[in-house]
Amino acid sequence: MPKANEAELGDDFSYIVRIADTDIDGLKPVTFGLTSIKGIGIRSSMMICKQSGIDGSRLGGHLSTEEQDLLRKTIDEYATNVPWWMVNRQRDLETNEDAHIIANEVGMTKEDDVARLAEIKTYRGIRHRSGHKVRGQRLRSNGRKGSALGVQRKK
Repeated sequence: MPKANEAELGDDFSYIVRIADTDIDGLKPVTFGLTSIKGIGIRSSMMICKQSGIDGSRLGGHLSTEEQDLLRKTIDEYATNVPWWMVNRQRDLETNEDAHIIANEVGMTKEDDVARLAEIKTYRGIRHRSGHKVRGQRLRSNGRKGSALGVQRKK
């Protein structure tokens, strides 16, 4: 996709759009720009554009302030307007409700889940805390970090 000149973009073009505590590139289409928000992938961004009535192929910098507010409102109400299988937090342990977490909540929720697993001393929690592979992957020859790489030769 060729870069557009500043004269083609117009005077009201904004290079950065701020939504959900995240800077979105105004030179990208809205659908792909929303994916820079943690917790929103391509399918959910397409659904957000569809629900808000905004053309996802438009550049994000051409959005008016009303359209940006409409996007923010649609993102906030996303979990209530989509089927349960499209949200990223189904049947939360504390609230037992379906929710779609975005931005900073993703990291905090993950930390809480790992802390809960470690607190009740599950195998997964212990593996998380010790920094090992959690889901049964091979350890002997893959995923090594640091200076323990290679084969030692006998002297």
